[in-house]
Order: sequence, then structure tokens, then C-alpha cells
Amino acid sequence: MTKHKCGWCVGDDLYESYHDNEWGTPLRDEDLLFEFLVLETFQAGLSWITILRKRDNFRVAFDRFDYKRIAQYDENKIADLLQDAGIIRNKLKVRATVTNAQCYMEIQKEFGSFSKYLWAFVDDTPIQNSWNHYKDCPANTPLSDQISKDLKKRGFKFVGSTVIYAFMQAIGMVNDHAVGCYRYKEVQALS
Repeated sequence: MTKHKCGWCVGDDLYESYHDNEWGTPLRDEDLLFEFLVLETFQAGLSWITILRKRDNFRVAFDRFDYKRIAQYDENKIADLLQDAGIIRNKLKVRATVTNAQCYMEIQKEFGSFSKYLWAFVDDTPIQNSWNHYKDCPANTPLSDQISKDLKKRGFKFVGSTVIYAFMQAIGMVNDHAVGCYRYKEVQALS
């Protein structure tokens, strides 16, 4: 019997695997949170499948998303990244990744972890939405507006409200699986 899945992923093995194993699962791991933040910032203006197909290349290019190393990148490393055809070679996004790594560590110093900072916006409990169809999901919400504004105030780049809402969906701050999707209740039970 085929499991019903959110319509956005159906028909592509990579998309389905991401949907089935990662998307919407509550995530608090500091390294993975940074990875998703980087990937979402690079996704701005592009399709998520484009980023997923390049994810392994991003891991190699950005030292497995080691934010402590990325925060130290110099102009030579940035120039190397801008020559790497395996990633999205957008100068502003590459530079934003370095800036965001530095800001990420500042939040860790202030709050003890980025996870504590971020999850405090939802009182450490994922928001459970109940969409019948993935197209019913909003592109942003007042909460993603608030988080985006706070991150920008702290110096982060490429963290507009739409990027932040996609980030919130990916890391399970919101459960936006369609109610008919088999993952909806699985993810809900992880809250």
C-alpha cells in the first residue's frame, strides 16, 4: 500500500526521501540547524530541489557546515567558493554565509545555543497546523516576520520572512505536512 505524501515531493526520489526523513522533524542540533539555515538562504529565489541536488557539494565546499570554520573564511576562500560550480555561486549569499556564521556564534554566546534562542519563539513546542493541501501553507507568517526582523537586527543576511518560514518548516518549528500525509501524525508525535 502506498503511503499518502505531501504533493510537493511526489515523483522525485530525492524530494521524497527528504520529505520522509527530514522535513518537518523537530531539530535542535546546532550543526544541523546551521546547515539548514545556510541551505535556506541559498534557496532564496530558487527551487528547493535545486538546493537538495547540490547539498553534498555544499557540504564539501563549506567544510561540512562547520560554522566556526566558516566564520573565519578569508577573501581567498570566498574566491575559491565563487569558482565552485557545484554550489550556487552567488557572491552575496557566499558572503552572507560567513557573516551568518559569525552572528550564529554571537547568539550561542548570548543564549547558550542557537537552538534555545530559536525554539523560544514557539515556547519549545512546534506549531501544529492542519492544512488539507500543501498549497494552503502560507509563504510567511507574523511569527516568521518577527524572527526575521530579530535575526536581521543581529546582523544576519538573506533571512527574509519567507526564507525563515521555509526554515521553520524544514526544522519542524511548524508542522506543515498536509493532514492526509502519513508524516503529519508521525511528526506531531515528536512534539
